[in-house]
Amino acid sequence: MRSEKEMYDLILGYANADENIRAVILNGSRANPNRKPDPFNDFDIVYLVRDLTPCKEKAYYKDFGEILVCERTDETELFKEHFPEFVCYLMQFADGNRIDLTVSSIDRWEVYCYDDRLSVVLLDKDNALPKLPEPNESTHYVKKPTERMFFDCRTEFWWVSPYVSKGLWRGQLLFAQTHMESCIRKMLLQMMKWYAGTLHGFDYSAGKCGDALKDLLPADIWNGYLETFATCTEEDIWRALFKAGELFTELTKRTAKALGFTVTDEYDRRVTSFLKYTKDLPRNAKTLDFHID
Repeated sequence: MRSEKEMYDLILGYANADENIRAVILNGSRANPNRKPDPFNDFDIVYLVRDLTPCKEKAYYKDFGEILVCERTDETELFKEHFPEFVCYLMQFADGNRIDLTVSSIDRWEVYCYDDRLSVVLLDKDNALPKLPEPNESTHYVKKPTERMFFDCRTEFWWVSPYVSKGLWRGQLLFAQTHMESCIRKMLLQMMKWYAGTLHGFDYSAGKCGDALKDLLPADIWNGYLETFATCTEEDIWRALFKAGELFTELTKRTAKALGFTVTDEYDRRVTSFLKYTKDLPRNAKTLDFHID
């Protein structure tokens, strides 16, 4: 595997040899002073150029090493994406290194310098870029919720929960599991982030997919969250759904108390009662006869 120095020498050497490239910026994890280095850290690189037009036709993936797999994301038919203002190559090399390379016009430098505080100028041929502040994770911090955001999250969780239950009742396991992972988990994870913020302040990053929360949350919450992952069977998705509801209820109580919010909607009790009714409903039922206690 090529060393970090070899990769930077390659990236900067390439830029120095190309007159069209005027500046190089490093974004992301390798710009983070708090990162724990590992061999899988990407090189998130931005080349700022005078003229983007020839770059749209240039096959950058051929110039940085033996490719394992490469994806170009500024022009894709599968995702129907068309971004004329930049070029983007995601390159995974056979030696394990990875470069996420964006090429953009020099006059768009602010997008790549200020939108992400994890940014470092590696090369500036014309001294055209400002001196950037020391990189930090502030643009990735969890945002303290407004009262409206808190209750929108709460409503979404309980609104989607019956989608999971009706999918299970119908025997549509993929439908149920998809809503569990794409909606229920998203809201549950968001509430976990806010709760962690009430414990530690909102100047922290939860990490990708919330991995950093393991060290920020009480063990009962973290371990409970792990129990909300299910195998794709009817029995286990039901188990995970009720566990997620139980955990979400506890999280909203703790978070609301810390933020001074008052919960009066009773969604926890009412929707959970409906989920239990659905679970016990015979598969041949033609109508619903549900009553809230």
